[in-house]
Amino acid sequence: MLRITVEENAKTIVMKLEGRITGPWAAELGRLWEQTSPALANRKLSLDLRGTTYADTCGIRELKDIYSQTEAEILTGTPWTQYLADEVKRKDADSKDEEV
Repeated sequence: MLRITVEENAKTIVMKLEGRITGPWAAELGRLWEQTSPALANRKLSLDLRGTTYADTCGIRELKDIYSQTEAEILTGTPWTQYLADEVKRKDADSKDEEV
């Protein structure tokens, strides 16, 4: 299961992700991003991954798509979430794009 909380203020939008970014939950993240992205305008996006416990290939792809469009700040709190953030930010052609 994945819980997504969107918090907005005048300067930022924070998407807080808690749980597993996998399968249908990754698709739901994509749908929510499509709805949220027009509201971004001049605001900065933050992706809060501190509560994320797992991400499959689809989840990483959705996060990469969001990051590539926004260069969002990614908030981490553990070595695992830092590794996930590094995978999301990776731009090289030989990206692992594996489940983490």
